[in-house]
Amino acid sequence: MHKPSKILLVSAGLFGLIGAFMGSHMAGAGDYAMRPIHAHVLVVGWLTLFSWSVYYKVFVNKYSVLEKVHVWSAIIGAFGLTIGMYMNNVLSSTTFSLMLYIVGGSVLLLSFIVFFIQTILYKSIENKNEA
Repeated sequence: MHKPSKILLVSAGLFGLIGAFMGSHMAGAGDYAMRPIHAHVLVVGWLTLFSWSVYYKVFVNKYSVLEKVHVWSAIIGAFGLTIGMYMNNVLSSTTFSLMLYIVGGSVLLLSFIVFFIQTILYKSIENKNEA
């Protein structure tokens, strides 16, 4: 099994590539209709997943269940939110696209909550008395 930092890093790289492609396409076409989706791809997908990748590389967590829930809810939520947002805003608004948008955003919110819980429960390996 891959480490959480590697899984998040590869996912962040994919989002960065998609976001850069979207930005270059918008600039070349002179059509900025996808600007909100482009922003979410880069902020939620690239920046957030990358920062969480660094967190898992720097800090060692003892809560593997929370770690797994966080990593996979982050990835699934980021993809669901951005794909749903794209489908809802650019293609056409359907019940499916709206549900993907809402469920993706809700799953991503869950990942932020789980990450926050992990930061509260974190205890340094070097100092076992740390609160």
